[in-house]
Amino acid sequence: MKRPHRRASEWQTLISQWQASGLSAPAFCEQHSIGYASFCQWRQRLRSADGVEEPAVSANTFIDLGALSAGHAALGQGWHIVLSLGNGVELRLSQR
Repeated sequence: MKRPHRRASEWQTLISQWQASGLSAPAFCEQHSIGYASFCQWRQRLRSADGVEEPAVSANTFIDLGALSAGHAALGQGWHIVLSLGNGVELRLSQR
């Protein structure tokens, strides 16, 4: 099924709704039938356009990919994580 084409203003509204929701980005995307990769790309694009930097994650932050995998496997979905390392370098991790 083809997803709808959204304008930048519509993506900004969705991102604002996500921020107010308290949900994780993957959960919000799933709930609203939004492609997670597209959501991440638009979030980055709009953040860059505003000149806003995302807060740095503490070096002590741990992401349990096992728990993430288990939750999405039950739904028959994979996950996609993008780590911005600075200077335009990104590390992309996916499981399908």
